[in-house]
Amino acid sequence: MPSEEARARLAALEAEAEQMDAVLDNVEERLLGNQAMLQTWQELGRRHQEVTQLHCQTSDAHMLARLKHYEKMEERVRQSRRRSSVAAVDTVLTSGKVPKRPRGAN
Repeated sequence: MPSEEARARLAALEAEAEQMDAVLDNVEERLLGNQAMLQTWQELGRRHQEVTQLHCQTSDAHMLARLKHYEKMEERVRQSRRRSSVAAVDTVLTSGKVPKRPRGAN
């Protein structure tokens, strides 16, 4: 039969072992949490890279379409100015008389 001192020492060692288990469980939980957080950030980084690549691919085509549309609108404005300029010159060349429209005609 173990002595009183040996039993006390065994009880102290078992209590210390339980404390160490609790500390190790806490460390393991934190490590697993950090690992999950790291995986989340890596996934977000990967998705961000994909979105950035997709944006670059589509923005070029979009910008070219906008430039083409802008040039088309500028051409329309130029043509409109030419027409109004020609109409003004035409009115002056006809002795200042503007042809009258028959009533009811648009």
